[in-house]
Amino acid sequence: MQHNQEHTDHEMIKIEVNLDDIPGEWLGHVMDLLLDAGANDVFYIPIYMKKNRPGTMLQVLCQNKQKSEMMDIIFKETTTLGVRYYPISVKRLGRQFRKVETPWGTVSVKEGLMQGKVVQQAPEYSDCKAISDKKGIPLKLVFQEVWKQLK
Repeated sequence: MQHNQEHTDHEMIKIEVNLDDIPGEWLGHVMDLLLDAGANDVFYIPIYMKKNRPGTMLQVLCQNKQKSEMMDIIFKETTTLGVRYYPISVKRLGRQFRKVETPWGTVSVKEGLMQGKVVQQAPEYSDCKAISDKKGIPLKLVFQEVWKQLK
């Protein structure tokens, strides 16, 4: 979902579950399924559970209307028997994109706007990586060039 205007989204939820008996290979698969289903964010945190067992906390941020679909994926694809979920609000900056010319090609830069002013800038990784791969130059050099152009 693209958000051009600064706003607060009050229709979000966070779903979380602690997993201690799931193969690590499955975690990437679950993340892909959740993101493909429309989750805004999915991440894992290493934790220690009762009896000092190592585990993983799965957290999913999504629209409240997606809650059932996300829980279906979690129950079908992981080893959990229960999930926790919380209503949350998310403050979002407005967003715009600009193009920056480098000696090797054009890179999109995402800008975050607060009260109409740019307060965040981030070169698009995929543009920088494509230039790095195509031109055979270090990725960090492409990023450095973009940052130089932004100053």
